[in-house]
Amino acid sequence: MSTPGVAEYAPRLPLRRQLAPRCAAGAARLLVQLPPARLGRVLGALSRGSRPAGYAQAARARQSVVSVSTRCAGLGCLQRSVATALLCRARGRWPDWCTGFRVEPFGAHAWVEADGRPVDEPGGLTVFRTVLAVRCPEGSRS
Repeated sequence: MSTPGVAEYAPRLPLRRQLAPRCAAGAARLLVQLPPARLGRVLGALSRGSRPAGYAQAARARQSVVSVSTRCAGLGCLQRSVATALLCRARGRWPDWCTGFRVEPFGAHAWVEADGRPVDEPGGLTVFRTVLAVRCPEGSRS
């Protein structure tokens, strides 16, 4: 995946709050090795039984993941988005997980959305066409 090209900064978490984000980032690093269709199925299975994540919840999860993982803070958008979704899921919530591409210039990107908008993504994602998305299960929406 590509975009963004600069590492993000997040304040360092206290040691007692690092375990869950580190576990999510580690699990995400393994999951992103799967082929895209299988990754989508695994995330779909994990999303079952969850409630939608609010924007603030998803933003906190994303910031926590960026804080503990240099790969997630840099060019690892796929790992960052999966780790964010996993951390939200550990708290009983699920943001919409999305991957997509743009044509001019070609680029691929992965992100999470909550409350119908991308969570803390620099730049506009309107030029990206969503190819694969794992949305919060319909029965869970209010």
